[in-house]
Order: sequence, then structure tokens, then C-alpha cells
Amino acid sequence: AFFANKVEHESRHCNGKVLQRQGSSAFDRVYTANQNCGHAYPTFLAVLWCAGLLCSQAPAAFAGLMYLFVRQKYFVGYLGERTQSTPGYLFGKRIILFLFLMSVAGILNYYLVFFFGSDFEIHIKTITSAISPLLLIP
Repeated sequence: AFFANKVEHESRHCNGKVLQRQGSSAFDRVYTANQNCGHAYPTFLAVLWCAGLLCSQAPAAFAGLMYLFVRQKYFVGYLGERTQSTPGYLFGKRIILFLFLMSVAGILNYYLVFFFGSDFEIHIKTITSAISPLLLIP
């Protein structure tokens, strides 16, 4: 809602009309940042749900909250110069990778239980709980 509100505000500020795509470079930056964030959220939601369901809910929820803050940083950075959005983008990629690896670990654990009867769920939860605070390191 914040992103869409910024696009509407910038559109009115530049053109006086609601949501016209032609405008200043400020409007183009806001519009592009909004589109980039909108295109990234389906991937984020898919890996977040998979990591939470297949591996561990607490580290997945922590990583999900971190991702929302990072996307906010990316959006605000994109409104300035494009180089200001790079740290938010790279940090977001790292969080998506963490959630993806959690999902893969959960799937591998399922198949280990199914085929070999070995359950490593406790070990996986311990490892992901220990690694998730490392996401705070820039």
C-alpha cells in the first residue's frame, strides 16, 4: 500500500492527473521501483511458505520480516540514485536464497524419512535457527 500510494502521489505531483505514465524522472523511478517490488513478491511468498511448511516456521517468519524491511530499503533507495538501491537488492537476494535453502532442506528431510527412515528435522531446525540471525549482517 505504501508503494502504490507513493506512485499515486508522484503522479499527481508531476502531472496533476491520476496515474499517467508519462512524467518526470522522479515518477519513472517511483513507478519502476513499484513494479520491481510487485514482480519480486510472488517469488518471496512461494519460498516463504515452502520454508515455513517444510522446514521451520520461526526462522522463516524472521527471514520474511527481514525481507519486508529490505524491500522497503530497496524502494526508498531506488527513489534516490539507482546505486542506493543496490544494498537492499543484494540483501533481499540473500534472504530469498536462505528461504530457498530452507525449503530444499525440508524436502530432503522428507525424502530421507520416506526412503531411509532417518529424521533430521531437529538438526535442521537447530541449524536454521542458528543461521537466521546472521541475516542481520549486511
